[in-house]
Amino acid sequence: MKISGKVVIITGATSGIGLAAAKSFLKKGCKVYGIARRPYAGNGFACFQADVCDSEEIKKIFAEVHGREGRIDILVNNAGFGIAGAMEEASAASCQAIVNVNLTATCVLSGIAVPYLKETKGKIINISSVGGIMPLPYQAMYSATKAGAEVFSRALANEVKPYKIKVCAVLPGDTKTGFTAARVLEGENERAKRSVAKMARDEQRGKSPENVAKVILRVAEKKNPPLRITVGAGYKLLVFLQRILPVGLVNFVIRKLYC
Repeated sequence: MKISGKVVIITGATSGIGLAAAKSFLKKGCKVYGIARRPYAGNGFACFQADVCDSEEIKKIFAEVHGREGRIDILVNNAGFGIAGAMEEASAASCQAIVNVNLTATCVLSGIAVPYLKETKGKIINISSVGGIMPLPYQAMYSATKAGAEVFSRALANEVKPYKIKVCAVLPGDTKTGFTAARVLEGENERAKRSVAKMARDEQRGKSPENVAKVILRVAEKKNPPLRITVGAGYKLLVFLQRILPVGLVNFVIRKLYC
């Protein structure tokens, strides 16, 4: 499908995967609007400074974009952050915060977008993670929120099918972005520190955000995108294998890698 002229809203659009996606859509002739907590000083697209957890502010932004453009075609729910550490040292506040940003905001923004997307038979693209399919020790809450985003995407896809709205969850594996440095490590558990350090090294050897953006763009261009798509051949194989192998064996392998 040609997407030139489509109006796209991307959360977390000022860095990493979100910024790479915004640039990719711009190159295809789309009108891009970002939403992010910090101001965006770059060129090419307007970016609203807002907290994705502030639903009233988000409603105003959607209304303003629709007022300017007369349409909204694609929502990319990309905003998120990471908290790591042993669960025994995790604070209730941090657990609630990561759920609010990574999962609740994805659900709420999707609901806000649906009335607009009904008009255009648009798409919702939610950024999940391979870590939601193959859950990571010492990043349990992150994995839980990303698993939730993927399951939510499938549930929502059935709800909005009568309106010809498509929903897809994109699952990146290790990706080299500023997400690694920004991740909060709670507590003093030495096992957790060693495990997260190994994950950080893997992430910094991972794919570029531009690779993930290519997949997001490909989903946007498909008339009938899949419900779930994994980024990278190696990760596609891992996701496939976890479907057919005993769950205990999959957990054993993850434990050997990261514990």
